[in-house]
Order: sequence, then structure tokens, then C-alpha cells
Amino acid sequence: MPIVVDVDVMLARRKMSVGTLAERVGITPANLAVLKNGRAKAVRFTTLAALCEVLECQPGDLLRWEPHGETDAT
Repeated sequence: MPIVVDVDVMLARRKMSVGTLAERVGITPANLAVLKNGRAKAVRFTTLAALCEVLECQPGDLLRWEPHGETDAT
């Protein structure tokens, strides 16, 4: 999928666990794992806003677009 979710990157930067983030955002750890692992088909704006609030970041810090066939060179 060309949309890549970088929640794990922000979790590492904030030194926060998945469980702590899920609790603060108000979603289950399982649903957060689905989003974090790129298996989600959609994300509610309210969830995205809550993630940004808790992680103190912008939506663009959590989501990015990669054309098909490209890989992350970093």
C-alpha cells in the first residue's frame, strides 16, 4: 500500500510503549497494532487527532505516501 504509517517511529522518539499510547488515545492495543503495522484500511480523524495530541506531532509525522515499488532508503 502506498500509504505508510510511522507510528512506531514516533513511539520510539517519545520513548512510549504501544500500551501506553493506546490507553492515552482511547483505543485497544490490538487496534493500534493494526494501524502501526500498516494493516488498517482507514483511520478516523478523531483517532488521528488523538494520536497527534498524545505524541505531540503533526499528521504528516505519522503518515506518508510512497509510490508503488519504491522502498525507504533511510
